[in-house]
Amino acid sequence: MDLFEYQARDIFEKHGVPVLAAAIATTADEAERAATDIGGKVVVKAQVKVGGRGKAGGVKLAENPQDAREKAGAILGMDIKGHTVRTVMIAAAAPIEAEYYLSILLDRSNRTFLVMASVSGGMDIEEVARTTPEKLAKIPVSAVDGISLAKAKEIVAAAAFPADVADQVVQVLLKLWDVFQGEDATLVEVNPLVKTNDGKIIALDGKVTLDENADFRQPDHQGLVDQDAENPLEAAAKEKGLNYVKLDGQVGIIGNGAGLVMSTLDVVAYAGEKHGGVLPANFLDIGGGASAQIMADGLSIILGDADVKSVFVNVFGGITACDAVASGIVQALELLGPKATKPIVVRLDGNNVVEGRAILAKAAHPLVEQADTMDGAANRAAELAAK
Repeated sequence: MDLFEYQARDIFEKHGVPVLAAAIATTADEAERAATDIGGKVVVKAQVKVGGRGKAGGVKLAENPQDAREKAGAILGMDIKGHTVRTVMIAAAAPIEAEYYLSILLDRSNRTFLVMASVSGGMDIEEVARTTPEKLAKIPVSAVDGISLAKAKEIVAAAAFPADVADQVVQVLLKLWDVFQGEDATLVEVNPLVKTNDGKIIALDGKVTLDENADFRQPDHQGLVDQDAENPLEAAAKEKGLNYVKLDGQVGIIGNGAGLVMSTLDVVAYAGEKHGGVLPANFLDIGGGASAQIMADGLSIILGDADVKSVFVNVFGGITACDAVASGIVQALELLGPKATKPIVVRLDGNNVVEGRAILAKAAHPLVEQADTMDGAANRAAELAAK
Protein backbone atom coordinates (compact mmCIF):
# COMPACT_ATOMS: atom_id res chain seq x y z
CA MET A 1 0.00 0.00 0.00
CA ASP A 2 1.45 3.33 -1.09
CA LEU A 3 0.97 6.20 1.35
CA PHE A 4 0.26 9.84 0.69
CA GLU A 5 3.12 12.20 1.46
CA TYR A 6 1.43 13.55 4.59
CA GLN A 7 0.99 10.02 5.91
CA ALA A 8 4.66 9.28 5.27
CA ARG A 9 5.58 12.53 7.01
CA ASP A 10 3.53 11.59 10.09
CA ILE A 11 5.18 8.16 10.24
CA PHE A 12 8.60 9.81 9.93
CA GLU A 13 7.78 12.11 12.83
CA LYS A 14 6.57 9.16 14.90
CA HIS A 15 9.97 7.48 14.49
CA GLY A 16 12.05 10.61 15.09
CA VAL A 17 12.96 11.49 11.51
CA PRO A 18 13.36 15.31 11.37
CA VAL A 19 10.45 16.89 9.47
CA LEU A 20 8.86 20.33 9.20
CA ALA A 21 5.54 21.46 10.67
CA ALA A 22 2.63 20.54 8.40
CA ALA A 23 -1.12 20.04 8.26
CA ILE A 24 -3.60 18.79 5.68
CA ALA A 25 -6.56 20.60 4.17
CA THR A 26 -9.44 19.57 1.94
CA THR A 27 -10.78 23.09 1.40
CA ALA A 28 -9.24 26.50 0.75
CA ASP A 29 -10.51 27.73 4.13
CA GLU A 30 -8.75 24.87 5.92
CA ALA A 31 -5.57 25.66 4.01
CA GLU A 32 -5.69 29.29 5.14
CA ARG A 33 -6.17 28.28 8.77
CA ALA A 34 -3.33 25.75 8.56
CA ALA A 35 -1.00 28.36 7.07
CA THR A 36 -1.95 30.79 9.85
CA ASP A 37 -1.15 28.19 12.51
CA ILE A 38 2.21 27.30 10.92
CA GLY A 39 3.23 30.92 10.29
CA GLY A 40 5.55 32.38 7.69
CA LYS A 41 5.90 31.09 4.17
CA VAL A 42 4.36 27.69 3.44
CA VAL A 43 4.34 25.22 0.59
CA VAL A 44 0.99 23.96 -0.70
CA LYS A 45 1.45 20.40 -1.98
CA ALA A 46 -1.10 18.25 -3.82
CA GLN A 47 -1.57 14.87 -2.16
CA VAL A 48 -1.66 12.28 -4.94
CA LYS A 49 0.10 8.94 -5.22
CA VAL A 50 1.99 9.81 -8.39
CA GLY A 51 5.19 11.63 -9.23
CA GLY A 52 5.56 14.85 -11.21
CA ARG A 53 3.33 16.99 -8.99
CA GLY A 54 5.57 20.01 -9.26
CA LYS A 55 5.72 19.96 -13.06
CA ALA A 56 1.92 19.62 -13.13
CA GLY A 57 1.45 22.69 -10.94
CA GLY A 58 0.57 20.74 -7.82
CA VAL A 59 3.27 22.24 -5.59
CA LYS A 60 3.26 26.00 -4.94
CA LEU A 61 4.97 28.38 -2.51
CA ALA A 62 2.61 30.68 -0.59
CA GLU A 63 3.82 33.92 0.98
CA ASN A 64 1.03 34.19 3.57
CA PRO A 65 -2.24 32.55 4.69
CA GLN A 66 -4.35 34.38 2.08
CA ASP A 67 -1.93 33.28 -0.62
CA ALA A 68 -2.12 29.72 0.71
CA ARG A 69 -5.89 29.88 0.42
CA GLU A 70 -5.67 30.93 -3.22
CA LYS A 71 -3.01 28.37 -4.10
CA ALA A 72 -4.94 25.57 -2.39
CA GLY A 73 -8.11 26.57 -4.20
CA ALA A 74 -6.27 26.27 -7.49
CA ILE A 75 -4.73 22.89 -6.67
CA LEU A 76 -7.73 21.16 -5.10
CA GLY A 77 -9.71 19.36 -7.78
CA MET A 78 -6.79 19.26 -10.21
CA ASP A 79 -6.21 16.15 -12.27
CA ILE A 80 -2.59 15.01 -12.06
CA LYS A 81 -1.91 12.04 -14.32
CA GLY A 82 -5.41 10.70 -13.75
CA HIS A 83 -5.41 11.34 -9.99
CA THR A 84 -7.86 13.91 -8.62
CA VAL A 85 -6.44 16.12 -5.86
CA ARG A 86 -8.78 15.92 -2.88
CA THR A 87 -6.28 16.93 -0.19
CA VAL A 88 -3.35 19.32 0.05
CA MET A 89 -0.57 19.42 2.62
CA ILE A 90 0.40 22.81 3.99
CA ALA A 91 4.04 22.59 5.08
CA ALA A 92 6.45 25.14 6.48
CA ALA A 93 8.84 26.43 3.83
CA ALA A 94 12.52 25.60 4.31
CA PRO A 95 15.57 27.69 3.35
CA ILE A 96 17.35 25.01 1.33
CA GLU A 97 21.09 24.98 0.89
CA ALA A 98 21.57 21.44 -0.51
CA GLU A 99 19.40 18.48 -1.56
CA TYR A 100 20.22 14.79 -1.03
CA TYR A 101 18.53 11.42 -1.53
CA LEU A 102 18.02 8.41 0.76
CA SER A 103 15.94 5.27 0.41
CA ILE A 104 15.62 1.79 1.85
CA LEU A 105 13.80 -0.80 -0.20
CA LEU A 106 13.15 -4.49 -0.64
CA ASP A 107 15.43 -5.80 -3.38
CA ARG A 108 13.40 -8.78 -4.58
CA SER A 109 15.76 -9.83 -7.35
CA ASN A 110 18.64 -10.25 -4.90
CA ARG A 111 16.49 -11.33 -1.94
CA THR A 112 17.81 -8.67 0.38
CA PHE A 113 17.27 -5.06 1.41
CA LEU A 114 18.99 -2.23 -0.39
CA VAL A 115 19.93 1.31 0.61
CA MET A 116 20.34 3.90 -2.13
CA ALA A 117 21.97 7.21 -1.22
CA SER A 118 23.03 10.18 -3.28
CA VAL A 119 24.23 13.75 -2.82
CA SER A 120 22.17 14.62 -5.93
CA GLY A 121 18.64 14.80 -4.53
CA GLY A 122 15.58 16.71 -5.61
CA MET A 123 15.34 14.99 -8.99
CA ASP A 124 14.20 11.57 -10.22
CA ILE A 125 16.63 8.99 -8.91
CA GLU A 126 16.35 7.15 -12.23
CA GLU A 127 17.80 10.23 -13.91
CA VAL A 128 20.68 10.34 -11.43
CA ALA A 129 21.38 6.65 -12.03
CA ARG A 130 21.35 7.19 -15.80
CA THR A 131 23.38 10.41 -16.09
CA THR A 132 25.69 10.33 -13.06
CA PRO A 133 25.73 6.75 -11.73
CA GLU A 134 28.87 7.50 -9.70
CA LYS A 135 26.73 9.77 -7.49
CA LEU A 136 24.37 6.96 -6.49
CA ALA A 137 25.60 4.52 -3.85
CA LYS A 138 23.78 1.16 -3.68
CA ILE A 139 24.55 -0.78 -0.50
CA PRO A 140 22.94 -4.19 0.24
CA VAL A 141 21.62 -4.61 3.77
CA SER A 142 21.22 -7.99 5.45
CA ALA A 143 17.71 -8.67 6.73
CA VAL A 144 19.34 -10.35 9.74
CA ASP A 145 21.84 -7.65 10.65
CA GLY A 146 19.90 -4.57 9.52
CA ILE A 147 21.41 -1.09 9.65
CA SER A 148 23.71 -0.64 12.63
CA LEU A 149 25.60 2.55 13.43
CA ALA A 150 28.65 1.14 11.66
CA LYS A 151 26.59 0.18 8.59
CA ALA A 152 24.98 3.61 8.47
CA LYS A 153 28.42 5.26 8.54
CA GLU A 154 29.57 2.95 5.74
CA ILE A 155 26.59 3.95 3.59
CA VAL A 156 27.04 7.68 4.22
CA ALA A 157 30.73 7.43 3.38
CA ALA A 158 30.02 5.45 0.20
CA ALA A 159 27.63 8.18 -0.98
CA ALA A 160 30.24 10.86 -0.19
CA PHE A 161 28.01 13.04 1.96
CA PRO A 162 29.81 16.24 3.03
CA ALA A 163 31.61 15.97 6.37
CA ASP A 164 29.59 18.76 7.96
CA VAL A 165 26.32 16.79 7.57
CA ALA A 166 27.55 13.18 7.64
CA ASP A 167 26.77 12.58 11.31
CA GLN A 168 23.24 13.96 10.94
CA VAL A 169 22.60 11.85 7.84
CA VAL A 170 23.79 8.77 9.74
CA GLN A 171 21.20 9.44 12.44
CA VAL A 172 18.46 10.02 9.87
CA LEU A 173 19.36 6.75 8.17
CA LEU A 174 19.10 4.87 11.47
CA LYS A 175 15.66 6.37 12.08
CA LEU A 176 14.54 5.52 8.55
CA TRP A 177 15.57 1.95 9.26
CA ASP A 178 13.30 2.10 12.31
CA VAL A 179 10.49 3.19 9.99
CA PHE A 180 11.26 0.47 7.45
CA GLN A 181 11.44 -2.29 10.03
CA GLY A 182 8.87 -1.06 12.54
CA GLU A 183 6.16 -0.33 9.98
CA ASP A 184 6.78 -3.41 7.79
CA ALA A 185 7.58 -1.26 4.78
CA THR A 186 8.91 -2.36 1.40
CA LEU A 187 10.02 1.17 0.50
CA VAL A 188 11.02 4.21 2.53
CA GLU A 189 12.28 7.12 0.44
CA VAL A 190 13.26 10.71 1.19
CA ASN A 191 13.70 12.96 -1.83
CA PRO A 192 14.85 15.51 -1.11
CA LEU A 193 16.62 15.17 2.19
CA VAL A 194 17.73 18.77 2.59
CA LYS A 195 20.36 20.76 4.39
CA THR A 196 18.92 24.12 5.46
CA ASN A 197 20.97 27.29 5.64
CA ASP A 198 21.40 26.80 9.38
CA GLY A 199 23.03 23.40 8.79
CA LYS A 200 20.12 21.15 9.80
CA ILE A 201 19.15 17.98 7.92
CA ILE A 202 15.40 17.62 7.28
CA ALA A 203 13.25 15.12 5.39
CA LEU A 204 11.39 17.47 3.08
CA ASP A 205 9.41 14.90 1.10
CA GLY A 206 8.73 11.25 1.85
CA LYS A 207 7.42 8.17 0.13
CA VAL A 208 6.47 5.00 2.00
CA THR A 209 5.07 1.70 0.71
CA LEU A 210 3.74 -0.73 3.31
CA ASP A 211 3.60 -4.51 3.01
CA GLU A 212 -0.09 -5.42 3.21
CA ASN A 213 0.88 -9.01 4.05
CA ALA A 214 1.93 -7.64 7.46
CA ASP A 215 -1.44 -6.01 8.20
CA PHE A 216 -2.18 -8.67 10.82
CA ARG A 217 0.50 -7.18 13.06
CA GLN A 218 -0.06 -3.56 12.03
CA PRO A 219 -3.68 -2.77 12.98
CA ASP A 220 -3.01 0.98 12.82
CA HIS A 221 -2.36 0.72 9.10
CA GLN A 222 -6.05 0.20 8.37
CA GLY A 223 -6.55 3.90 9.07
CA LEU A 224 -4.11 4.75 6.26
CA VAL A 225 -6.21 3.17 3.50
CA ASP A 226 -7.39 5.62 0.86
CA GLN A 227 -11.11 4.93 0.97
CA ASP A 228 -11.82 7.12 -2.07
CA ALA A 229 -9.51 5.11 -4.29
CA GLU A 230 -10.18 1.63 -2.93
CA ASN A 231 -12.32 -0.57 -5.13
CA PRO A 232 -15.58 -1.22 -3.21
CA LEU A 233 -15.64 -4.90 -4.20
CA GLU A 234 -12.05 -5.37 -3.02
CA ALA A 235 -12.91 -3.58 0.23
CA ALA A 236 -15.94 -5.83 0.77
CA ALA A 237 -13.84 -8.93 0.07
CA LYS A 238 -11.17 -7.77 2.49
CA GLU A 239 -13.78 -7.42 5.23
CA LYS A 240 -14.78 -11.04 4.64
CA GLY A 241 -11.17 -12.24 4.67
CA LEU A 242 -11.14 -13.13 0.98
CA ASN A 243 -8.10 -12.78 -1.28
CA TYR A 244 -9.73 -10.87 -4.14
CA VAL A 245 -8.45 -8.61 -6.91
CA LYS A 246 -10.78 -6.89 -9.40
CA LEU A 247 -9.88 -7.23 -13.08
CA ASP A 248 -11.46 -5.90 -16.26
CA GLY A 249 -13.09 -9.01 -17.75
CA GLN A 250 -16.47 -10.73 -17.77
CA VAL A 251 -15.84 -14.21 -16.27
CA GLY A 252 -15.83 -14.33 -12.48
CA ILE A 253 -13.22 -16.73 -11.10
CA ILE A 254 -13.25 -18.74 -7.87
CA GLY A 255 -10.51 -21.23 -7.08
CA ASN A 256 -8.73 -22.79 -4.15
CA GLY A 257 -5.06 -21.94 -4.11
CA ALA A 258 -3.26 -18.98 -5.67
CA GLY A 259 -1.43 -21.15 -8.21
CA LEU A 260 -4.62 -22.76 -9.46
CA VAL A 261 -6.39 -19.41 -9.70
CA MET A 262 -3.50 -17.88 -11.67
CA SER A 263 -3.61 -20.83 -14.08
CA THR A 264 -7.37 -20.40 -14.36
CA LEU A 265 -6.97 -16.77 -15.35
CA ASP A 266 -4.64 -17.80 -18.18
CA VAL A 267 -6.93 -20.57 -19.40
CA VAL A 268 -10.00 -18.32 -19.39
CA ALA A 269 -8.13 -15.58 -21.25
CA TYR A 270 -7.02 -18.09 -23.87
CA ALA A 271 -10.52 -19.55 -24.24
CA GLY A 272 -12.01 -16.08 -24.40
CA GLU A 273 -10.10 -15.30 -27.59
CA LYS A 274 -12.56 -17.56 -29.42
CA HIS A 275 -15.54 -15.70 -27.94
CA GLY A 276 -14.94 -12.07 -28.78
CA GLY A 277 -12.06 -11.40 -26.40
CA VAL A 278 -13.76 -12.40 -23.13
CA LEU A 279 -11.41 -12.04 -20.14
CA PRO A 280 -11.30 -12.96 -16.42
CA ALA A 281 -13.15 -10.50 -14.18
CA ASN A 282 -11.25 -11.15 -10.98
CA PHE A 283 -8.77 -13.15 -8.94
CA LEU A 284 -10.43 -14.88 -5.98
CA ASP A 285 -8.67 -17.52 -3.92
CA ILE A 286 -10.89 -19.11 -1.27
CA GLY A 287 -7.95 -21.04 0.18
CA GLY A 288 -7.99 -24.56 1.49
CA GLY A 289 -11.45 -24.47 3.03
CA ALA A 290 -14.63 -24.06 1.00
CA SER A 291 -17.44 -23.90 3.54
CA ALA A 292 -20.88 -22.77 2.52
CA GLN A 293 -20.29 -19.35 4.05
CA ILE A 294 -16.92 -18.88 2.34
CA MET A 295 -18.40 -19.93 -0.98
CA ALA A 296 -21.43 -17.69 -0.44
CA ASP A 297 -19.17 -14.75 0.40
CA GLY A 298 -17.08 -15.38 -2.70
CA LEU A 299 -20.08 -15.73 -5.00
CA SER A 300 -21.71 -12.66 -3.45
CA ILE A 301 -18.65 -10.52 -4.16
CA ILE A 302 -18.34 -11.75 -7.75
CA LEU A 303 -22.06 -11.51 -8.51
CA GLY A 304 -21.99 -7.97 -7.17
CA ASP A 305 -19.71 -7.00 -10.06
CA ALA A 306 -21.86 -5.63 -12.88
CA ASP A 307 -19.17 -6.60 -15.39
CA VAL A 308 -19.47 -10.31 -14.57
CA LYS A 309 -21.58 -12.31 -17.04
CA SER A 310 -20.68 -15.83 -15.91
CA VAL A 311 -18.79 -17.54 -13.08
CA PHE A 312 -16.18 -20.28 -13.25
CA VAL A 313 -15.61 -22.26 -10.04
CA ASN A 314 -12.41 -24.27 -10.43
CA VAL A 315 -11.54 -26.46 -7.43
CA PHE A 316 -9.00 -29.20 -6.92
CA GLY A 317 -9.93 -31.25 -3.87
CA GLY A 318 -7.04 -31.85 -1.56
CA ILE A 319 -7.25 -31.20 2.17
CA THR A 320 -10.82 -30.11 1.51
CA ALA A 321 -12.54 -32.86 -0.48
CA CYS A 322 -14.68 -32.21 -3.55
CA ASP A 323 -17.86 -33.41 -1.85
CA ALA A 324 -17.41 -30.75 0.85
CA VAL A 325 -16.84 -28.13 -1.84
CA ALA A 326 -19.93 -29.23 -3.76
CA SER A 327 -22.03 -29.10 -0.60
CA GLY A 328 -20.66 -25.62 0.00
CA ILE A 329 -21.71 -24.50 -3.48
CA VAL A 330 -25.23 -25.88 -3.04
CA GLN A 331 -25.64 -24.29 0.39
CA ALA A 332 -24.12 -21.03 -0.85
CA LEU A 333 -26.72 -20.79 -3.61
CA GLU A 334 -29.43 -21.43 -1.03
CA LEU A 335 -28.01 -18.64 1.13
CA LEU A 336 -27.82 -16.23 -1.80
CA GLY A 337 -31.30 -17.05 -3.12
CA PRO A 338 -32.44 -14.47 -5.70
CA LYS A 339 -29.08 -12.67 -5.51
CA ALA A 340 -27.63 -15.50 -7.60
CA THR A 341 -28.60 -14.66 -11.17
CA LYS A 342 -25.66 -15.57 -13.43
CA PRO A 343 -24.64 -18.94 -14.90
CA ILE A 344 -21.99 -20.87 -12.96
CA VAL A 345 -19.67 -23.44 -14.49
CA VAL A 346 -18.10 -25.81 -11.96
CA ARG A 347 -15.07 -27.99 -12.52
CA LEU A 348 -14.15 -30.35 -9.69
CA ASP A 349 -11.16 -32.67 -9.57
CA GLY A 350 -9.15 -34.50 -6.95
CA ASN A 351 -10.19 -35.99 -3.64
CA ASN A 352 -13.78 -37.36 -3.64
CA VAL A 353 -14.52 -35.88 -7.07
CA VAL A 354 -17.16 -38.51 -7.92
CA GLU A 355 -19.10 -37.76 -4.75
CA GLY A 356 -18.78 -34.01 -5.34
CA ARG A 357 -20.13 -34.19 -8.86
CA ALA A 358 -23.01 -36.37 -7.68
CA ILE A 359 -24.01 -33.77 -5.08
CA LEU A 360 -24.16 -31.04 -7.72
CA ALA A 361 -26.05 -33.28 -10.13
CA LYS A 362 -28.63 -34.16 -7.47
CA ALA A 363 -29.13 -30.50 -6.52
CA ALA A 364 -29.76 -29.69 -10.22
CA HIS A 365 -29.60 -25.95 -9.65
CA PRO A 366 -30.67 -24.17 -12.86
CA LEU A 367 -27.68 -21.82 -12.80
CA VAL A 368 -25.06 -24.55 -12.35
CA GLU A 369 -23.52 -26.77 -14.97
CA GLN A 370 -20.49 -29.02 -14.62
CA ALA A 371 -17.48 -29.60 -16.84
CA ASP A 372 -15.00 -32.45 -16.65
CA THR A 373 -11.87 -30.55 -17.64
CA MET A 374 -10.37 -27.17 -16.86
CA ASP A 375 -10.12 -26.24 -20.55
CA GLY A 376 -13.70 -27.31 -21.20
CA ALA A 377 -15.00 -25.38 -18.21
CA ALA A 378 -13.07 -22.25 -19.21
CA ASN A 379 -14.43 -22.45 -22.75
CA ARG A 380 -18.00 -22.87 -21.54
CA ALA A 381 -17.72 -20.01 -19.05
CA ALA A 382 -16.31 -17.73 -21.77
CA GLU A 383 -19.08 -18.81 -24.15
CA LEU A 384 -21.77 -18.02 -21.58
CA ALA A 385 -20.21 -14.65 -20.84
CA ALA A 386 -20.13 -13.80 -24.53
CA LYS A 387 -23.84 -14.59 -24.88
